[in-house]
Amino acid sequence: MKRITILLAMLTAAPASAQVRTVPYWASIAAAEAMMRTGPDRSYPAIWVYKRRDLPLRVLQIEGAWRRVQEQDGTSGWMLASLLSAKRAAVVTGTYRPIREARDDGSRLLWQAAPGVVGRISQCDGQWCRIAIGARTGYIPQSGLWGTDPGEQLR
Repeated sequence: MKRITILLAMLTAAPASAQVRTVPYWASIAAAEAMMRTGPDRSYPAIWVYKRRDLPLRVLQIEGAWRRVQEQDGTSGWMLASLLSAKRAAVVTGTYRPIREARDDGSRLLWQAAPGVVGRISQCDGQWCRIAIGARTGYIPQSGLWGTDPGEQLR
């Protein structure tokens, strides 16, 4: 009887990827092509088709396997959760932003990133984030990114 109970518990438990996170939270597009729809079902018309992997999105609402997301310009709609990733990414905003060797304005300038460039972020301390753009990495002021909350810290 104990084996049956354990087996049933294993079969009914939700996988870690299906567990619900508290909204709002940040995600990124995981698929090479992702469709944003007007409602949480495939029967709703598409608003946009995204062909940019790693584009950050703000998840605002959860309804079953669907997530209501918002992009940088404020457009919101619904995407399947399977098209999203928990990997953090951000878009460079405003003007060209310096990418530095360390978390310091006086640190060596490695290069500059243009507005609209998308990179993966980590190690944010509320002022600086480590950003990976292609094979290059460095530190960027967090205020020059869309994809993090003000003062947010990431490990």
